[in-house]
Amino acid sequence: MFDRQFFQSKLGRAAMLSVAAMLAMNILALNAQLHAVPSAYAASAQTTVELA
Repeated sequence: MFDRQFFQSKLGRAAMLSVAAMLAMNILALNAQLHAVPSAYAASAQTTVELA
């Protein structure tokens, strides 16, 4: 089914483009997750000041 003739058709090109777009989205999402600060560390970094 997925031979050279299929990938030369409009449908085959659209399928390749769709797969490439999904891979790019997953890479961007993973990159955002790896650079995010975990909530436990973000909460402990906050300082509280009491005015009383």
